Amino acid sequence: MSKPTLYTFGLSVWAAVPDIAIIELEYPPDAIEKKVVNLVEGQNFTSEFLKLNPHATLPTLTADGKSYINTDEVTHYLVEHAPKKVAPRTRSFIDRIHEDALDPNFPMLAVRNDEELKNAASGFPFTFLENRQKALLKYSQTPEAAPFKEFYDAKIAGNGGVLAIYKGEVPEDAKKGFFELSNKHWQHIADYIVKELPDLLPASGFRGGETPGEDDFHLAAWLARVAFVVGATPAKGGYTALEKVLQGPVPDKVAAYWDTWTERPGWKQTYPDSLH
Repeated sequence: MSKPTLYTFGLSVWAAVPDIAIIELEYPPDAIEKKVVNLVEGQNFTSEFLKLNPHATLPTLTADGKSYINTDEVTHYLVEHAPKKVAPRTRSFIDRIHEDALDPNFPMLAVRNDEELKNAASGFPFTFLENRQKALLKYSQTPEAAPFKEFYDAKIAGNGGVLAIYKGEVPEDAKKGFFELSNKHWQHIADYIVKELPDLLPASGFRGGETPGEDDFHLAAWLARVAFVVGATPAKGGYTALEKVLQGPVPDKVAAYWDTWTERPGWKQTYPDSLH
């Protein structure tokens, strides 16, 4: 039987979940084959990858003749087949952290005012959007793309719309609408961290107990990404950068949870020098 293949990328927030899990679940180094799909170059939009995962997202896992095409499916497969047994997922917790309202990807592109727009339009967010658009347009024109026309059309429109804002090619009201959307999204994230998350965390350790469980793999990656966007580091106390969006201190339980993670091999190996 061939080994499972994990399609991943080092800058992907959700691909970090199985990366952390594989380490914490004590898989042998050669147990899972990894293939890199460069999201910055839009390699996830090839028709070949869409055949594996029609959503064009990472992580994706192929194992036992099946494809697992979202973070929850991939991570749960790894937990169920792991050498080390950990606390299983909590359905409501996993569903909540993956809601669109808490999407950790959008903050990478979100801009709340003209200054943030100027910075994004001259930095990595613009490059990311532009590369995606070029890839979408290129791959959508191939003969193999025909079965995925609806997917390509929607992505080209959505990605192109944000790119147009970055380029200053939209009316003022459209730009301000994007500012408002960005502010609301960050407010949802701040409310979750301050008002919800403390009640979901133990006084010490992890949701999975003394060592991380399935819920914790998801939360670690989510928290790392939203903190990274505002300049956090993976070190103890790195979470303080979140105060910029929380407009106040990080709750004690969240701070303790972060610092506990920084001692774990899954965190250290996934975020050796910086978060993503």
